Amino acid sequence: MEINLISDTVTKPSTEMLQAMFQAKVGDDVFKQDPTVNAFEKMVAELFGKEAALFFPSGTMANQTAIKLNTNPGDQIICDKWSHIHLYEAGGASFNSGVNFNLLDGHRGMITAEQVRAGINDPEFYHAPLSKMVGIENTTNKGGGACYAIEELQKIKQVCSDHNLKYHLDGARLWNAIVAKKQHPKQFGALFDTISVCFSKGLGAPIGSVLVSDAETMHRALRIRKIFGGNLRQSGYLAAAGIYALKNNINRLEDDHRRAYELGQALKSLPWIETVEPAETNILIFEVKKTLNEKEVIEKLKTKGILISSMGQGKLRMVTHLDYRQVMHEYVLEALGKMSF
Repeated sequence: MEINLISDTVTKPSTEMLQAMFQAKVGDDVFKQDPTVNAFEKMVAELFGKEAALFFPSGTMANQTAIKLNTNPGDQIICDKWSHIHLYEAGGASFNSGVNFNLLDGHRGMITAEQVRAGINDPEFYHAPLSKMVGIENTTNKGGGACYAIEELQKIKQVCSDHNLKYHLDGARLWNAIVAKKQHPKQFGALFDTISVCFSKGLGAPIGSVLVSDAETMHRALRIRKIFGGNLRQSGYLAAAGIYALKNNINRLEDDHRRAYELGQALKSLPWIETVEPAETNILIFEVKKTLNEKEVIEKLKTKGILISSMGQGKLRMVTHLDYRQVMHEYVLEALGKMSF
């Protein structure tokens, strides 16, 4: 038995999801004639209280499209130093949009309104880039699945409004935050100019993210998606997986969160563990003792059929997901308890 805790992107469609995909009515989405894609986009837009949505092959492309929509070459994005759009999108912001970053030193990937305000360049000081967009990641990946308080996001929104800044949410794991904090998508739709949400992580679809905004912005996004090579034809088969995920896989995220928390509690009691970060959602980050090689830990777990990943600098990561079942969870807890170095 192999237990993959490297990421929540490793999930495979369930039998029920595959059935929904097989039964999808499809057309050519490049001509906006795929009924399932159209229904999916409408469903997601309405969920967030937005006018329109657009289906993308990946969250990276959705984020990069939002950056292109919200900035001009030479502009600056304000975000946390651990943001996915900065660290894990292959330099796409500079390559695709010609922008740079003002990287803030937040807490577990989360920044405050005060930090944002202090990070805005004077628009009259033409030696500095023009601050144009604030990027938020919720939950935070490198921050260990941490969730923003909605009140802080509202304060940041006010700063954006005061300084004419666009406000983008990288909500790759927003579903986890919504469940953990008992929030509603419309709370986020009311705050952000653009929001990207992913379906191939916690919700278990094989591919896809959706970008939501107002109708005029999403009409412009059509052209950018085309430029980026993101147009798909009979993508209703994939959209059907997203529809199934929305209807069936959100509430069960609580199971992932509980298991990540229990893994964290188990790790805290082990003598070879240095620190364990709070497990608020489905990501658990921990550090091993300085005398221990993290690769040794990864390899020893691998011999037991348990796969985890390294975040670098002694940090290791486990991510729970819908294919990580209770029987696997009990095996991992037992295996961790018996490990020694």
